[in-house]
Amino acid sequence: MNDSTTLRLLTRSAGKKSTLIVLGLEPDAAQRVADQFEFLDVSAAITAPQGLRSAVEHSESPLAVVLLTAGCGEAAQAAVSDVLEAHADLPLVIYDDGDMDPALGKRMQERIVSTLRPPLRYADLAELVRELRLIQAQGGFSQVQREPVFRSLVGRSAGIQAVRRMITRVAPWEATVQLLGETGTGKEVVARNIHAHSSRRHGPFVAVNCGAIPADLLESELFGHDKGAFTGALTARKGRFELASGGTLFLDEIGDMPLDMQVKLLRVLQERRFEPLGSDRTVEADVRIVAATHRDLEEMIREGQFREDLYYRLNVVPIEVPPLRERRQDLPLLIAELNAQLRRRGMPTTRFDRASLIALARHDWPGNVRELANLVERCAILAPDREVSLADLPARLRDLVPPDEQPAADGQADERLIGELGAIGLPKAPAQGVKLKSVLEDIEVRLIRQALDNSEGVVAQAAQLLGLRRTTLVEKMRKFQIGRFDEVTEF
Repeated sequence: MNDSTTLRLLTRSAGKKSTLIVLGLEPDAAQRVADQFEFLDVSAAITAPQGLRSAVEHSESPLAVVLLTAGCGEAAQAAVSDVLEAHADLPLVIYDDGDMDPALGKRMQERIVSTLRPPLRYADLAELVRELRLIQAQGGFSQVQREPVFRSLVGRSAGIQAVRRMITRVAPWEATVQLLGETGTGKEVVARNIHAHSSRRHGPFVAVNCGAIPADLLESELFGHDKGAFTGALTARKGRFELASGGTLFLDEIGDMPLDMQVKLLRVLQERRFEPLGSDRTVEADVRIVAATHRDLEEMIREGQFREDLYYRLNVVPIEVPPLRERRQDLPLLIAELNAQLRRRGMPTTRFDRASLIALARHDWPGNVRELANLVERCAILAPDREVSLADLPARLRDLVPPDEQPAADGQADERLIGELGAIGLPKAPAQGVKLKSVLEDIEVRLIRQALDNSEGVVAQAAQLLGLRRTTLVEKMRKFQIGRFDEVTEF
């Protein structure tokens, strides 16, 4: 996938025109709610209860039904319930002005993803739209509800879809799984998904990093020890195998395990039992093993650094987790999910401007999803109330966008604009004075009209010509009553 394709996915993920179906018994109130979403590139189809089914079926992939609960009667509830039953992937958003009907059915309650309360805040609506688009991109509400843990495996790329298919196939069985992939690709996330979709999901999930534990302590860490088994063993301690009994044991970085420990691990996998250090009792190893490594184990076998018999014992079902550079088209969904995680932690979220999106699309992401997560959190902290610009990114990302592709600085843009004002007939100040506000508004209106003409009515392109955000231009068009909003093209 080239840079332009990835950039288009990134920008359109935030700007793609979507539809909400607003159901309200009071048309004026429904219109006010619908108008709030126009600035988020979301159109809203207003309907009465009897027209709800038709509105949903004639909309192209609607994001959700928004139900205004003021005066909501049985007819509205029945209409929503029927539509939700017929469209299992459609979420429900409740607009509650304090008069919420307590008689909403259980089926409707299960489909509610958000409850809005006036006054509506732009930030809250933006987060809601991002959440709805994320649900839609993952296959709809029913898919998210059926496989909730897959939220951490977001993406529509072929590689990540193949991983999800492998998880659903291998999870129900007891086969050992080996996860292969670079550091930071999310191998532990895959392991947790395998556990969550298996018959052992009610048991513990225990993870151990084989490369982070000193070799002389690894045996005790895995198998436990009795009191006095070695110097410093003042009390008995269960090992990870025993702690994971009835569940899943995730052996991360298995390629860093010393050779002598590989022998002991192989024996446990073969016999399904072990003895803690310093003990003569035998413990059943009732665990499912999921191993992971970023190293080439076959090459390590040839070099004598990894046992071939252990490799074949672990490599029953291998799953390759793709690096982020091979799934750049998943960046929009990953950023949306990372923002959702930040929001659940009570932290601010972030959004990127065009230049920074170009840099994200071109970066190779050697740290993979972990690197992206760190970047999103960093930007959310440093730029919580504005778009992230290229200057906010690390130097290695800034260098990916040459100066000729960067937007002009404000001062340069102002000089260019002032230099072109003569083409629209900038008036001279008369001796008797002038109403500056009226003159400036007249100039602003004429510039907006010219930009719309030059962009054939495409608001986004006109906003770019004027150096404005699209939402700012829309506000000015409404303020000056420049044409009808529905006569111009959003994209």
